[in-house]
Amino acid sequence: MRNTLLIAKREYLEQIRSRAFKLSTIGLPAALALVFGISYFSSLGLGAHKHLAIAGDDAALANNIRARLTSGKDSKAVIDVVAPASPEDRALLTEKVRTRAIDGLLWIETPAGGVPSATYYSQSAGDFMSGERLKDALDDSLVSEHLTAGGMQQTAADQLLKGVKIHGFQVKKDGQLVKSNAMASFWKGYVMALLLTMTTMIYGLNVARSVIQEKTSRVFEVMLATVKPSDMLAGKLVGAGAVGLTQIGIWLVTGAAIFVSPIAAAVLTGDFVIQFSWVECVLFPVYFLLGYLLFSALFAGLAASCETEQELQMYMPLAAAPTWISFAMIMMIINDSNSFWSVAASLFPPTAPIVMFLRMASQNPPAWQFAVSIGLLILSIWGTLWFSARLYRVGILMYGKRATLPELVRWLRYS
Repeated sequence: MRNTLLIAKREYLEQIRSRAFKLSTIGLPAALALVFGISYFSSLGLGAHKHLAIAGDDAALANNIRARLTSGKDSKAVIDVVAPASPEDRALLTEKVRTRAIDGLLWIETPAGGVPSATYYSQSAGDFMSGERLKDALDDSLVSEHLTAGGMQQTAADQLLKGVKIHGFQVKKDGQLVKSNAMASFWKGYVMALLLTMTTMIYGLNVARSVIQEKTSRVFEVMLATVKPSDMLAGKLVGAGAVGLTQIGIWLVTGAAIFVSPIAAAVLTGDFVIQFSWVECVLFPVYFLLGYLLFSALFAGLAASCETEQELQMYMPLAAAPTWISFAMIMMIINDSNSFWSVAASLFPPTAPIVMFLRMASQNPPAWQFAVSIGLLILSIWGTLWFSARLYRVGILMYGKRATLPELVRWLRYS
């Protein structure tokens, strides 16, 4: 135990003091915030400066569409109305699109007693934002015309077209009603699952790289004179895991400080409220440790059988497959967290840490599912450690030859 703690302390201090730890602790959240910030601000006012033309045989409908497009965030858009328009006008406006005199043309045909049809012309094949906004404005204008024709006031019709706001409440098992927001729950589960994935994979890979580096530098030959291979492996897992918990703790404290600041209060207004239960706060470090131990033990066993980091990287896509499967199921899990496949994935050890938090974002699973999930994870970790420790014990002293499957079986027998 003493040797294990000494190796864990060495691994912990070595990584904490490294430049990579400092850069990732500060740079990774900053990079994610920058990406989300750029995406958010770049989406503001998309299409607001477009120069479009609306043409057709119904002048009232065309002007109604123009009024809706030039209101709100699209107030800077320039909209030309040509109505009633002839086929010659259509050809002329299409030519303007070709010469970039205008950005797009919406041509509307309203047959008597029939359903209107519309065609949008633009040089960009990916200009779906303008097409969607034109479609929404056209639909609202048609509905508004029919409502006002039936005797409804224009203001009442506009108010009706804004839609009816639905307030969501979650019914707890004790009958308590808690205000909920589906989008906030989705992003909470997604971010927590992403944080679990990044940290478990990153520090699992750190363990594997550490094994490869010490194997190639022959440091193991000196250390094995006083330390058992199992103690070395355990020390590496404990040390790297402590580094991961330290980094997550820094991120959580920083995030909590930001969320209680006046800036966050100004941004997170309205229904977008993120709430964390005590169950999530308790189980997050538990699932992190279990997921980390499972993947890092697997990576350590793989690294002991490899000669170089390049060879190790060949196995990484296969080892990361459970993570990809977990995120591929995200929509199904959020929509129906109690379905057969959602429950099965939350009990399957390689996908359990991520899927369980995706389920918790929607609805807390029963206590027995937490118990079974954690129990299966512990059994899987024990089995993976048993397998990896035996590969590790022999593989760290094997040089110059790539291990084959029969040789791996012999390593297990030697141990």
